[in-house]
Amino acid sequence: MGEEFKHLVLVKFKEGAAVEEILKGMENLVSEVEAVKSFEWGQEMEGPEMLTQGFTHAFLMTFENKEAHTAFVGHPKHVEFSATFSAAIDKIVVLDFPAIRAKPPLPA
Repeated sequence: MGEEFKHLVLVKFKEGAAVEEILKGMENLVSEVEAVKSFEWGQEMEGPEMLTQGFTHAFLMTFENKEAHTAFVGHPKHVEFSATFSAAIDKIVVLDFPAIRAKPPLPA
């Protein structure tokens, strides 16, 4: 098996977008698609505008490997949700990359 694969999405939602509904839809999507190993998201709260460039939300999905990510991208539920998600987006950046862990998490 290959190394973990990450899917990072930064977005600025359109004015008036139903952000809460989009977030619930995203959480439902990742819980229904087995290929997604983990999912985290957050809303920008502290960065200066010149650094955030208007982006307000970050979404990070982790997959076992690139093949699992590819399966997710082609999954019918992802394809369906992408249309709704895309319609609500003003600006977006997407980065897909193999994870290189420089510091493992501390034991619990």
